[in-house]
Amino acid sequence: MGSTKLDRARKYEKEETVKIPAEQRPVFHMSVPVGWMNDPNGFSVYQDEYHLFYQYNPYGTGWDSMHWGHVKTKDFVKWEYLPAALAPDEPYDEAGVFSGGAVEKDGKQVLIYTGVSEIDLPDGKKAVRQNQCVAVGDGIDYVKAEENPVITASQLPEGSSLEDFRDPKVWKEDGMYYAVVGSRAADGSGQIALFSSEDLKDWKFCSILDKCENRYGKMWECPDFFPLDEKQILLTSPQDMMAEGLEFHNGNGVIGLIGSYDREKYQFHREMVQSPDYGLDFYAPQTLGTADGRRIMIAWMKSWDMNLFPEGHRWNGMMTCPRELSVRDGRLCAVPVRELEEHYTDRTEYRGETLRGEMELEGIRGRVMDLSLDLDVSECSGLRILVAKDERFYTEISLDPENEILTFDRTWSGLRRDCVCRRSMKVRIREGKIRLRILLDRYSAEIFANDGENVMTSLILTPQTADRIVFDVKGSVQADIVKHGIR
Repeated sequence: MGSTKLDRARKYEKEETVKIPAEQRPVFHMSVPVGWMNDPNGFSVYQDEYHLFYQYNPYGTGWDSMHWGHVKTKDFVKWEYLPAALAPDEPYDEAGVFSGGAVEKDGKQVLIYTGVSEIDLPDGKKAVRQNQCVAVGDGIDYVKAEENPVITASQLPEGSSLEDFRDPKVWKEDGMYYAVVGSRAADGSGQIALFSSEDLKDWKFCSILDKCENRYGKMWECPDFFPLDEKQILLTSPQDMMAEGLEFHNGNGVIGLIGSYDREKYQFHREMVQSPDYGLDFYAPQTLGTADGRRIMIAWMKSWDMNLFPEGHRWNGMMTCPRELSVRDGRLCAVPVRELEEHYTDRTEYRGETLRGEMELEGIRGRVMDLSLDLDVSECSGLRILVAKDERFYTEISLDPENEILTFDRTWSGLRRDCVCRRSMKVRIREGKIRLRILLDRYSAEIFANDGENVMTSLILTPQTADRIVFDVKGSVQADIVKHGIR
């Protein structure tokens, strides 16, 4: 309140958002009101509603001058735009209000975020500093604390980076507040620091929960830390990853570390590392816990290395469909939130359908749908599902049953830039059977294999008139198929 920069951002987004037609947006994914969006921030419950903030530049479709945008929802499907929450308007955050979290305290909503500033060094050079700050509000307006910054890099172990120290995720547990923060250790690679506080303003360093040790990328960004199905999960987004088989890809990726947690000693014991999503466009996931005990995850649907958005549009940025997480057979699994079913429209169903050669099924077409397929591929040597297809364009989802590999390929989707278009993931075929679920929403495809055992998220920018779905089978497939439209 009283911030000239914030007032200007709010005025701009209010005037410009209404100029973007609804039919230009995805139907059931949250998209930025105007301008640019990246990481989800402050994904949390406040006064029985779900709030989501995000990295935000309202003034252009590229990254610049980071603000916090703000939306809320009651069902994770339909989102209400709220006024921008934070602007870079204090000396400690004038170079950007970077990612963070949110928590409810004494009826107020408390945001904890990274304030970025630039300082002059004694030798005349300039340096970036990143520290953690607090703002307190009522779900619309927020006041930055006089104590800011409340966590500084000087509290980290010796040799830790003063510049790469960001993205706090906060929660309350047993009367105390905790926050995990991404950092860079003395060896230059990522680490996750844990802090505690009684009042959200006076913070103490607890431990380093886990270290990269140059094993998974470099800087570890956007951490999240939570219990799930008798395990403890640490999510983080490493920069500068190097590919490892089909599990991890080059560039900025996401890893899920599954293990156990000694709360008395603040020690996390890693047992397994996996990718929570194998697609081309998935980064910086953040979770919240619901009153009914679910853990819901949302992520930015984009890759830093591929800035894809519809040509000519004044908005650039979508979030994934929120997902319910579970640990099953030692793996982190994810399925779309069940609330999506409340927005189903038409239903088309085939039972025991034999798929052979190249064929289309009546009623199975469109660019907005939830498509479930139970497939018996024991008599099949190869299956392709072509979506967003017309005479010129298509996007291919292909299955190699013998090698148990599912591949997504958008090479022929209408892109005009030379970017990564193809990615594969291992899937399990049990007794010749596999279950796939494909969410399409105008500009995206999210693929869930075997009830979320493996997930793949990618953008497609094909013209909306390309809406055919074609099956192409080598051999034969026995299929149960259910398609729902979504409003």
